[in-house]
Parts: sequence; C-alpha cells; structure tokens
Amino acid sequence: MSARTKSRKRAIEALYAADLRDALATELLEETRLSVADRQNQEEIFGYAQELVIGVLSHQVDIDQRISALSQNWAIDRMPALDRAILRLACFEILFGKDTPAEVAISEAVEIAGELSTEESPSFINGVLAAILATRKAI
Repeated sequence: MSARTKSRKRAIEALYAADLRDALATELLEETRLSVADRQNQEEIFGYAQELVIGVLSHQVDIDQRISALSQNWAIDRMPALDRAILRLACFEILFGKDTPAEVAISEAVEIAGELSTEESPSFINGVLAAILATRKAI
C-alpha cells in the first residue's frame, strides 16, 4: 500500500471519528500520529493526511453542497458517516487538490469504500464522484 493511500485512510479515519464524536478532525489525527510515532514513514503519511484534513475542513461547506446536490435522493446527513468522510475527502482532491489526478482520487475512494464500508457504498461513491468530476470539467 502506498504512502498516499495510507494518508488517505488516516485522513478518512480522522474525518469519520470527528463526525461521530463531534470533535476536531485535526486533533484526532494528531492523537493518532502520536500513538504510532514509533512506526516507519509516519512523517510522510501524516504530513499528507494533515493536508487532506485541513483541505476538507477549509472547503467543507462547498464540498457538502456539491455532494448534496449530486447524491440523488440522499441528504448528506442521512448518509453513513464513513461514506460521508470518504466522499468529502475525494471531493476535496477532485475539486481543490493540485497533485492527484481526479481518476486516482475516485479509484482510491471506491477501493477504500469497498474495504471499509457497506456493500452498496463503492457504487454509490463512484456515482457521486463521477458526477462531481463531470461538473468540474463543465466549469
């Protein structure tokens, strides 16, 4: 697993936990970083994870509006919290990220959803993110 994939998973974990616990994702990410500081390559992994979390939080209103508008018949607050975190992160990478191709962000999100979320989540997430990418290209 690449360092970027690990970073995405760490960022999703922090966003998810913050959503459930009504806490700050940046603080939860820092707690996790400290708890695994003795492992290899953590600086690289958590450096990018922090960029992602801060990016999502900085653009969350816009991200949530776009997700809501394009997730047919699903209000964002009714989505599973894990799917919401995955969508927010991938949406940030698609719309505001500078160094990750949109197709990679979508592929990673779908893969993480398949690994961590419900059976229906990968196709739902793929559909929403494809629509977000289509709107980005249209702008």
